[in-house]
Amino acid sequence: MAGREDLLRRLEAEAHSCYSWSNGPDYEYAAHSHGYRKILYCVSGSIRFDLPAQGRAIELAAGQRLDLPPGTVHSAQVGPDGVTCIEGQGT
Repeated sequence: MAGREDLLRRLEAEAHSCYSWSNGPDYEYAAHSHGYRKILYCVSGSIRFDLPAQGRAIELAAGQRLDLPPGTVHSAQVGPDGVTCIEGQGT
């Protein structure tokens, strides 16, 4: 599995305005969207992104990547062990 520094190098090669964030177990993000392409790597823990317009959910664990086009409505549920992610705005 790729470590944080490797994931950050990957992210910085395809995105700008990169940053890291963390949440405790079971934290929930209400449905929202961004005006930019969101690229995210899960560094540790797990998180589920729900995409209501597509009728699907994407489960991410450490080392996995999410790429959402601008305007994609999504909500999220952090897993039982919390999560740390890095994300940026795709180019």
